[in-house]
Amino acid sequence: MKRALLLLSCIVLAIGNCGGPQIMRLYFVHGGKRVWLSSWVQTAGWPIMLIPLAVAYLRRRRTTQPTSEPINPTFFVKPHTFFLAASLGLIVGLDNYIYAYGVAWLPVSTSSLILSTQLAFIAVFAFLLVKQKFTPYSINAVVVLTIGASILALHTNGDRPENVSYRQYIVGFMMTVGAAVLYGFVLPSSELIFMKSSQKVTYALTIQMQIVMCMFATAFCSIGMLVDNDFKAISREAKHYELGEEKYYVVIISSMMIWQCYFTGAIGVVFTASSLLSGIIVNVLLPVTEVLSVIFFREKFQSEKVVALVLSLWGFISYFYGEIKHGKNRKLQTQKTEQAVPAGTLSNNP
Repeated sequence: MKRALLLLSCIVLAIGNCGGPQIMRLYFVHGGKRVWLSSWVQTAGWPIMLIPLAVAYLRRRRTTQPTSEPINPTFFVKPHTFFLAASLGLIVGLDNYIYAYGVAWLPVSTSSLILSTQLAFIAVFAFLLVKQKFTPYSINAVVVLTIGASILALHTNGDRPENVSYRQYIVGFMMTVGAAVLYGFVLPSSELIFMKSSQKVTYALTIQMQIVMCMFATAFCSIGMLVDNDFKAISREAKHYELGEEKYYVVIISSMMIWQCYFTGAIGVVFTASSLLSGIIVNVLLPVTEVLSVIFFREKFQSEKVVALVLSLWGFISYFYGEIKHGKNRKLQTQKTEQAVPAGTLSNNP
């Protein structure tokens, strides 16, 4: 069952990770200018998660024996976990704003490669927060991915869009790095909440955590939209959108749905595996995001991006090779232990 959930989470994460940056860039390329709105849509699709939560609740009621309590209290997230998830949600809201600000000035291919550095930050925070164990292969993967992103900084002006100034490009670059750092903290923190939870961690509880995080992230961005008058500007911006008013709202609604796939898939992988694996999968999907950005937006693909992409693939292969090798060694060690125990037991018999 857990493997099926992991596979499903990976598929959902792939949809969100590859589609989210494309549709966000589509908004900005064709006349969208509201950064707070772009931040808001990343988590505003959270009500759709009430559907699987309701299904899980109804299934729980059918399979639970009747008691004096109308609802089993362990199904719902406890106040302590709720508070922690809400706090993470506020950080996610800030991260969404920083990321949207970066994407507004950077090509998708560049922002995606920069975001690949979040694996290094995930590794650091996973080590500090959840005591993640590392092998030489996983360390190599983190180092290589960090070097790959650093190469992009050597030619930061080479793929700058025509309508973006050098200063805007640099600010977008730094903002995207900041988004990578923040999200590198969020995933291990989510894993830590699961580990320290005083109740049994189920997939229904994971969905509730996702809903709480997205609710508070959306509230954070809603305040920013109110201050910046984004709610009032939506209808005006839609009328002047290059693709048309109807397609403007299609872009906004589609963005809400696709980004919800990303966050749901990411926390699903954390629940079924680890935060580090979630970061690895995002980097695995990097080549797909790169190709899509070249196809849809005719973005340049200079030599430094090729080198960064190759290093990203190298880091991915290194990590999974190490995981496979470690798994085989662990399995072999288990077999040796199982064979040694009966032999030792027999030798002690008279």
